Amino acid sequence: MNDQVFIQSLQQGDPRAFRELVETWQNMVYNTVLSIVQDAHEAEDVSQEVFLQVYQSVRHFRGDAKLSTWIYRVAVTKALDAERKKKSKKRIANLRSWMGMEDKTDELPHFEHPGIALEKKEKAAILFVAMKQLPENQRIAFTLVKAEGLAYDEVAAIMNITVKAVESLMHRAKENLRKLLKNYVNS
Repeated sequence: MNDQVFIQSLQQGDPRAFRELVETWQNMVYNTVLSIVQDAHEAEDVSQEVFLQVYQSVRHFRGDAKLSTWIYRVAVTKALDAERKKKSKKRIANLRSWMGMEDKTDELPHFEHPGIALEKKEKAAILFVAMKQLPENQRIAFTLVKAEGLAYDEVAAIMNITVKAVESLMHRAKENLRKLLKNYVNS
């Protein structure tokens, strides 16, 4: 089935086409979301939200971008929304703790990214913690290029920016990560 016929099947609500979409893109969506939210359970929930959003919105898909680009956009947006909600909840919990209403927990969530070899897990965990400190656009560009292996032009389409802007974001992300990780590299 070619892309146009597949998209039309999705837009007409064909359950087989949607099942194929999920089977084809579930790992990509999960890995992308996991790289951003850094919590396996939350990544599963957000991934389900991504496919729900795709299912509900596919009728409005105009084909201006590739289907995969659109799905990446939805995944990144949903993951960032989850991050914002988590930060908001954390601020409220910190305020409640400060006011003596609740215990404060500052533990970082433990997660294992499926694309990382066992012997590299400790270094990857340090990298992911450092990535959390990057500005949002740098983190997204870096995640899509380095964790997902996408080309700069694909990242530009997903983020709706120019390739030059992606290059700039990647350069700044690498510089910021070098600064954040210099203690680990020197030890």
